[in-house]
Amino acid sequence: PCEVCVPGLCRVSAQRPDSLSLAVAKPDLWTSSGDGEVRLRMGESGFASEPPLTVDQMFKTAVERFGSYTALGWKEGEQTKTINYQEYYQACRTAAKSFLKLGLERYHGVGILGFNSAEWFISDIAAILAGGFAVGIYTTNSPDACQYVAENCKANIIVVENHKQLQKILQVQDKLPHLKAIIQYKDALKEKRPNLYTWTEFMELGRDEPDTKLDDIITLQKPNQCCTLIYTSGTTGQPKGVMLSHDNLTWTAFAVGRYVRLAEATKSQEIVVSYLPLSHIAAQMVDIWVTMKVGGATYFAQPDALKGSLVNTMREVRPTAFMGVPRVWEKMQEKMKSVGAKSSTVRRKVAVWAKGVGLQTNLSKMNQMPMNYRLAKKLVFKKVRKALGLDRCTKCYTGAAPITKDTLEFFLSLDIPVYELYGMSESTGPHTISLPDAFRLTSVGKLIPGCETKINNPDEEGNGEICFWGRHVFMGYLNQADKTEDALDTEGWLHSGDLGKQDDNGFLFITGRIKELIITAGGENIPPVPIEDAVKEAVPLVSNAMLIGDKRKFLAMLLTIKCQVNGDTGAPEDELMPEAVELCRKLGSNAMRVSEIAGGRDPVIHAAIQEGINRVNEKATSNAQRIQKWTILNQDFSIPGGELGPTMKLKRPVVMKMYKEQVENFYKEVVTPSTPDNSMPPK
Repeated sequence: PCEVCVPGLCRVSAQRPDSLSLAVAKPDLWTSSGDGEVRLRMGESGFASEPPLTVDQMFKTAVERFGSYTALGWKEGEQTKTINYQEYYQACRTAAKSFLKLGLERYHGVGILGFNSAEWFISDIAAILAGGFAVGIYTTNSPDACQYVAENCKANIIVVENHKQLQKILQVQDKLPHLKAIIQYKDALKEKRPNLYTWTEFMELGRDEPDTKLDDIITLQKPNQCCTLIYTSGTTGQPKGVMLSHDNLTWTAFAVGRYVRLAEATKSQEIVVSYLPLSHIAAQMVDIWVTMKVGGATYFAQPDALKGSLVNTMREVRPTAFMGVPRVWEKMQEKMKSVGAKSSTVRRKVAVWAKGVGLQTNLSKMNQMPMNYRLAKKLVFKKVRKALGLDRCTKCYTGAAPITKDTLEFFLSLDIPVYELYGMSESTGPHTISLPDAFRLTSVGKLIPGCETKINNPDEEGNGEICFWGRHVFMGYLNQADKTEDALDTEGWLHSGDLGKQDDNGFLFITGRIKELIITAGGENIPPVPIEDAVKEAVPLVSNAMLIGDKRKFLAMLLTIKCQVNGDTGAPEDELMPEAVELCRKLGSNAMRVSEIAGGRDPVIHAAIQEGINRVNEKATSNAQRIQKWTILNQDFSIPGGELGPTMKLKRPVVMKMYKEQVENFYKEVVTPSTPDNSMPPK
């Protein structure tokens, strides 16, 4: 067979069959049963030919090579505690024996519900070693959502962080027939209950158990069997259980570590901060698996990381690699702009000059670093990096949702290139990654070696559905053969549901989601994200923008304003952010609150936003792509509000339901406006 072939399965001429005649995919490339095995997409050479490993084999190798190196670190009060690889592996084995003692059965789930911690990692790996499934549950889930996941994976055990998360499980416990025990890993128990254990009690259960039973189970594990379930935070319908095999995790960890050139601990130890939700594949891949593969150290942030404490952890830990979802980078940008707004004129002038130099230097990346770049580095960049805790960080990443060009350019101007990566739960995380020497603004980078991309049914501009192939492609959705067949075609290509194109140099660009495409009443296909980003860039006051227009005669837009966020609940408040207040003053408005602006209450701001939208409309490729109407909502989108998912992704169907009245108001008039009613003459 040719070199890109799996024996007996040539993909060179892989055409996706007509969806109506979808033949059953070869069962050995996918399965939807928890105890199933799949054929691995091995290659003849390079990354794809790497020998398959189980999680235990990869972990054992890490212990042999990096045994005495720090593996995990966390704060208890003012003290930093750490454990090394040897202790980490022993703790996982002890926890695995405890799980077995509590009655964990083969191919049954261990649900983990709580903020990132050593106990989270240990529970996850122990579940795998003991032959079960590691199953992260989003901490933002309602009791019903927890019940759905626990029931779907037949969870025998659920590990919770504290009393608050425990209550969710207790509320639905009688509906979970498989559940045998609950473990709480933080805080003292508020009440004793049968089959409820503290972490210490739980670890004691397996401490003196013989190793033979565990070793027998580990010996029977194969790289092509399922070990982890990632529940996709479905923006539509119930979440699906993405089955990931040992090989999915261990091969992807190998490929990513090698491709982004992470250092092995014996040369120089990589350090990461764990704070993103571990129920999401990106955090698991970076914090647990890639780090383990190279013998890195993972330090845990505080539970209130995203409410403001993350930067303190960053300054203490000084990570060498850092992954942030776009909202994290945007928050840093907003914070720095509001600090900038308060700094002295001289300091501000120096910063503005340095940022101009930084952006130019990074965009051209000339071989000769100009003199003014070196000076700017000394005066400004070093200080900024230090203030963010990024002074040792050579690899800053963003993924999980689209990031605006404005944010990327902002950090680039501070000499902090933020590298985009792209993938999905179904591809064990990343599929393409940007590198220092392979970096294009707004591209999600190039393929990880050993993986392949196919653009399906491209249009004249080369845009089509992005399809993936490689050992990172998932096994299937647990107990959902029909949904699995929707995602994997008969050739075994994973259909991402994303639209994109590749340039001649192999850079991938995402143009939108197929499901998000707005198809107007006139039949024009419009990807919303580029237009939404353009509005956010033209009107810096805007926090979130959502384009409306599916099956409608014209486009309209819902806008929210940058406001303060409640530190405890994460809910948006009425007060404007300092940066937003400053913008209002510059425009000649005295507004301090969203309620003073929303619904057109502030004519000055209204005119300024319309002006920004006019500028965006001037660049529209066709009349159909112009925003004809817009309104400002009374509050910003948020996770607790329901408009955003756990990784800050916009839940469009939810927003459409929540703001149905405002949307209907756009389209009430019978006359189709050719120019917006609320437009001001351009200044």
